[in-house]
Amino acid sequence: MSITAHIVVQDAERAAAFYRDAFGAEEIDRIPVPDGRLMSIQLRLNGSVLHIADEFPEMAVLAPPSVGGTAVVLALEVNDADAVFARALAAGAEVRQPLADMFWGDRHGQLDDPFGHRWNIAQHLRDVPHEEVVAAAAKVFS
Repeated sequence: MSITAHIVVQDAERAAAFYRDAFGAEEIDRIPVPDGRLMSIQLRLNGSVLHIADEFPEMAVLAPPSVGGTAVVLALEVNDADAVFARALAAGAEVRQPLADMFWGDRHGQLDDPFGHRWNIAQHLRDVPHEEVVAAAAKVFS
């Protein structure tokens, strides 16, 4: 069993190019519809599959800008967070949280892509015992 993200964007063609440039995504397949919109572009991204689609307002299929934002964060685990972060910024992403070494053992930062989706970029640096992570989280959120 697995889970695959299927995200909606305004301009799937442009989004596919962004994800290629920012994250190295490779297109696997696409399904156009007669009016020129894309029902799906299937991308391989760091070993996972990501589906992107154009908006279909007539079916209540809307992108983050059309609904006032997103409550979802997509997480991308990589071998070199600094390089991926820089590549995404060069492609047009914006920093939401700068990269930093985190108490749970990852180098981590968060980006907003040009289509309203949020991305965590993380590189595992070290294993941290669960008890230490819980204690550190308690300090941060107290």
